[in-house]
Amino acid sequence: MADTDTIVVIGGGIAGVSCTETLSTLCKNESITLVTASPLIKAVTNFKQISRRLEEFDVVENPSSELQEAHRNVTVLQAKVVSIDPLKREIVTSNGKTVPYTKLCICTGGSPKLIMKDDPNVIGIRDTESVSQFQTKLGGSRRVIIVGNGGIATELAYEIGDCEVVWAIKDKSISSAFVDAGTAQFFLPHLSGDKNVQEGPMKRVKYTVKPSPASSSESGAKGGALGPDWSLGIPMNGQVQRSRHVRVEYECEIKEIISLAEIRQRNLKVDKIGDIEDENTDWPVYALLTNSKLYGCDFIVSATGVVPNGNELVMQDLDLKLAADGGVIVNDCMKTNIDHIYAAGDVCSASWDWAPHWLQMRLWSQARQMGCYAAQCIKADLNDKAISLDFCFELFAHVTKFFGYKVILLGKFNGQGLDDEYEILLRMTKGVEYIKVILKDGRMQGAILIGETDLEETFENLILNQLDLSRYGEDLLDPGIDIDDYFD
Repeated sequence: MADTDTIVVIGGGIAGVSCTETLSTLCKNESITLVTASPLIKAVTNFKQISRRLEEFDVVENPSSELQEAHRNVTVLQAKVVSIDPLKREIVTSNGKTVPYTKLCICTGGSPKLIMKDDPNVIGIRDTESVSQFQTKLGGSRRVIIVGNGGIATELAYEIGDCEVVWAIKDKSISSAFVDAGTAQFFLPHLSGDKNVQEGPMKRVKYTVKPSPASSSESGAKGGALGPDWSLGIPMNGQVQRSRHVRVEYECEIKEIISLAEIRQRNLKVDKIGDIEDENTDWPVYALLTNSKLYGCDFIVSATGVVPNGNELVMQDLDLKLAADGGVIVNDCMKTNIDHIYAAGDVCSASWDWAPHWLQMRLWSQARQMGCYAAQCIKADLNDKAISLDFCFELFAHVTKFFGYKVILLGKFNGQGLDDEYEILLRMTKGVEYIKVILKDGRMQGAILIGETDLEETFENLILNQLDLSRYGEDLLDPGIDIDDYFD
C-alpha cells in the first residue's frame, strides 16, 4: 500500500476520534484524514479499565490541532461532507475539497429527537453549543419543563437549581431508559433538597470558539455528542433563590405547545406550582400535557433521545441500508453494505447476532468501543486478514453517574429479552447503595450496582461464566458474606 493512500473518517465525536487515533497507531504507513464540521473534537482522557469489559473515562474537547500534533499521519479537515462517491472512492466537502479514500468510516453520530423543530422555546441538548444555549436561557428562568426519561433528562432534573422543574415522562417511573421502577425509588428522594456537591477539580477541559459566519448552528453541521461528564462543573442555575424541587408528571407527553394568546382565546386554566406564580403571572410558553395538565414555563428542554444520522447519508444518494431505527446497518466487522465503507458509534445499528448478554445502546462507552474496533477491522481488511468480534461485545457493561451515585449496568440489567422468566435479588442501604441481580435458572444474567459496591468484576465474571448459583439463594447478596472470595 502506497504512502499516499488515505483512510477517511467522518465525524469528530467520540467514535470518530477513537477510530482515528487507533488507525494512526495500527496503520503507520497510511495517511488518515478526519473530516469534522466542528473546530473542536472529542477525545477520551483519564481512561481507567475497571474490569476486563468495564471502562471509565472522561471526555475532553480539544482543538483539532492537538490531534494532528499527537498523530503525525493524521490530518483534520474542518468541513461538512456534502457527497460520497463509492465508485470513485472519494468524498466532497463543503469547502469544495475532494478527498480520495481507500477505506471510509462514517461516525456522524445522532441528532436529538426534538418534540418540535424550529421553535425558539424548545431546545435539545446534544453538543457543546446546545449546552451553551441552555445555560444562557436557564440563567434568566424561573421554571423549565424537561421532556424525556433518559440519561440527559435525568442529569438535568438533578443538576438544575434555583429554578422550578417540571419533568414530563411517558413512563411509570423515572430514568426508565436505564433502571426499572424499583431502582428508581432509590433515586426519588434526591429530586428535592440539597444535592451532593462535587469535590475536587473539574477534569473536563473547556474551550470556547468564537462564532463565525459559518458557525455550526447556521450551517446545519452538528458537533460531537457530549461526554459522560458533560454536566460536571457547568453552572445550571436559574433566577429563583430557593431549594431544589422537581415535579414529576408520569405517563404523559407534551400534547401541544401553546402561547399566552391562545390560552386566553381558548379560556384554558393553567395549573399552578408553588409560590412563584399567581393568577397574573405570564409565561413565554405553555405546555399542554396528555394528562390534561397545563403548565407555563420559560422554555422546554427536549431530551427524548437521539436519532442516528443515517438518513442524512441517504439524502446524499448513498445507497446505504438502514435499520428500522434509522441507523446504518453494519455487520460484525463494522462494514456497511457498500464496499470499503464502515460505520461506528451512534450512527450505526449492529446487525450481527448479539452475544446473549450484550445489547446496543447509544452510549459514550459503546461509541469508543465501536470506533476502536472499526479501526481494527479496517487494518485487518487492508492486510486481507480475518478478524474476530472484539471481546467488548460479549457483555454489555456501562458505568455512569446519576444523582451523585456511581451506577454500573451489566448484561441484561433490566431483564431485556428474558420474557419475564427470571427472578430478582435485591440489596439496598438507603442513601448508600442499591444492588439488583437478574437470575434465570439459577444463573446470573445481569445486574445494576449503585454506589461503591466493589462487586462489578465479580458479577461480570459470574454473568460470563454462567455458574449455577442456585445453592446460594439470597445469601448471594448477604452483606456479611464476602462473595469476592467465593468467585474471584
